[in-house]
Amino acid sequence: MRLEGKVGIVTGAAAGIGRATAQALAREGAAVVVADRDQAGAEETVSRVEADGGRGLACTVDVAEEDQVRDLVARTVATYGGLDLIHNNAAAIGDASPGADVDVANVDVAVWDRTMAVNLRGVMLGCKYAVPALLERGGGSIVNMSSGSAQRGDLTNPAYAVSKGAVDTLTLYVATQYGKRGIRCNAIAPGLILSHEVDHFGGERYVAMLEEHHLTPRVGRPDDIANAVVFLGSEESSFITGQILRVDGGILSHAPSVADIRRMSAASS
Repeated sequence: MRLEGKVGIVTGAAAGIGRATAQALAREGAAVVVADRDQAGAEETVSRVEADGGRGLACTVDVAEEDQVRDLVARTVATYGGLDLIHNNAAAIGDASPGADVDVANVDVAVWDRTMAVNLRGVMLGCKYAVPALLERGGGSIVNMSSGSAQRGDLTNPAYAVSKGAVDTLTLYVATQYGKRGIRCNAIAPGLILSHEVDHFGGERYVAMLEEHHLTPRVGRPDDIANAVVFLGSEESSFITGQILRVDGGILSHAPSVADIRRMSAASS
């Protein structure tokens, strides 16, 4: 019960990583506000939290809308008496139309703008309105969601990657500006996390290809990120701030040719 008596908000918590995180925080003793545009999904997450004996509250929120984020934090404080942790998890990937976050020359500007609104402005607003509430409790923890995409180039999703790169910088600024007042701010940069069916990630062949490039025997699961959020929200990480923590199975920790060399070595043996 590392978060006994704490109050947390998780955005984008109707499914996937957000749902796993909300459940993990609740299992560690926190009261959790489950925020998402999908009210039915948020309520399902709360039902799972409560089935495990935890406390949860579902809130319908579009994190790109300032008044909704402000009201989310106010409702959290009014319901549970304060705020100790926020996980700014909600994100958009090609939100306006499928496959539109492509190469820069052909990227859909509406997709670019919506991606920045959710992934960057949404995180900024979460920090903006969480900070005063955290200060009232003497400090707390902000955990932003970054991505390994921000730390490498790729053939698609430039809007998504650029938004996450900006989240990394925002994380450093929040950590710097409020650290002496008791607020820690870190970001988690996941690798491939199987939060949906395999087809959502391009099918079994594509996932197997990416798995080859991990240093771990498997790709990621939502609980891998949830466990990291619990750690960063607990006193166990009280001396950790301003960090971009890669939870990616080591996919960015080696030379890009490692998987090919493994195959060559296996073929020659």
